[in-house]
Amino acid sequence: MESTASFEQIGIHPLLLEALQKEGVAKPTHIQEKAIPLILANQDVVGQSETGSGKTLAYLLPIFQKIDLLKKENQALILTPTHELALQVHRQIQSLSQNLGGTISSAALIGNVNITRQIEKLKEKPHILVGSAGRILELIQKKKISSQNLRTIVLDEADRLLDEKNWQTVNAVIKTTLKDRQLLLFSATLSSETLERTSSLLKEPAVLRVTEQAAVASTISHQYFACEQRDKFEVLRKLVRHLEPPRALIFINKSEEIEKTVEKLKFHGLDAQALSGSSQKGDRRKAMEDFRTGKVHLLVASDLAARGLDIKNITHIFNLDIPEDPQLYLHRVGRTGRAGQSGIAISLASEKEVHFLHKVENAFKISIPLKTLSHGKVFDAHPHRKEQGNRPQGSTIKPSFKKGLKKSTVKKHI
Repeated sequence: MESTASFEQIGIHPLLLEALQKEGVAKPTHIQEKAIPLILANQDVVGQSETGSGKTLAYLLPIFQKIDLLKKENQALILTPTHELALQVHRQIQSLSQNLGGTISSAALIGNVNITRQIEKLKEKPHILVGSAGRILELIQKKKISSQNLRTIVLDEADRLLDEKNWQTVNAVIKTTLKDRQLLLFSATLSSETLERTSSLLKEPAVLRVTEQAAVASTISHQYFACEQRDKFEVLRKLVRHLEPPRALIFINKSEEIEKTVEKLKFHGLDAQALSGSSQKGDRRKAMEDFRTGKVHLLVASDLAARGLDIKNITHIFNLDIPEDPQLYLHRVGRTGRAGQSGIAISLASEKEVHFLHKVENAFKISIPLKTLSHGKVFDAHPHRKEQGNRPQGSTIKPSFKKGLKKSTVKKHI
């Protein structure tokens, strides 16, 4: 989804260019190419693009560029519908700031967390605030946030923030800011109701819809192994031993499991590094460099941490967890099979995750056949079933769990 333009061409400052290079982000995506110049020009923007298309950096980069370092005050606010997303965005802000020398400060403000500590953090006047609308409104009402200083407000996953459940709180937050502030809405989906609700708040917004026909490269082959959640690591270990991948990315949904997985791989004599959203700048740089140079063959990452990762010759993608969104699957596997080279995407699916693979097959018209590993060799789980081109083979997936494959499709004696 990269554009033909460069970050420099769309107005990004040289210092930010250096920070992006440190993160391995080479070129802007299409939503970034379209949105960044408009945001830098202080225009209100409504941006719609699929998951994994780079919406977070589309608003963070111009926000960073517009921060006035001479003013020690809250200058930008990012609202998210979930605590998890708020923390993910905050980690991205911290990572970008570290690569800039730590000049831009931020705070994550979410509910169900000690508000006293958050109030103490706000005394430092962080430049960027990110959090849930309920907690932000509470802090504004307590006069701990000077909302009239906020120059830019972002609604990330705007469709969810502006639904019946959240709309009144979000609107109350926005109403406390000055009328000349900039309002940015980003979402994977944009309903007419969303636009109607914000029509009185937006000032002649630029509405961007980047809806490309996504496709999985034909150079990538797909397969999956059925196993229970508790057996996944053992299956992964045996597959890595069997396949000996020269350069493999291992994706995990929960970032807190990344370090644990790396430690277990190392315990079994497999060289691995972690790449998580909470990685320190030096650790991240070392992990990427070791992986790039071949010193380490396995890189364990979350979707957020791998965002913008640009490393050539990745041969294998392992999905230790199956992403619920087909676009995330596309984003993961798209890191292999590049420049005409072949790549392999291997998913380890528990019974309840199988329907996510159905969604992937149907979304991209591909087949993800079930495989087994026995005596050091990979076999088709349904050797007599004829596959028909790229037609989805969804019907071949679920029955496998009813045929003695519940525990694992990797034989114990391997």
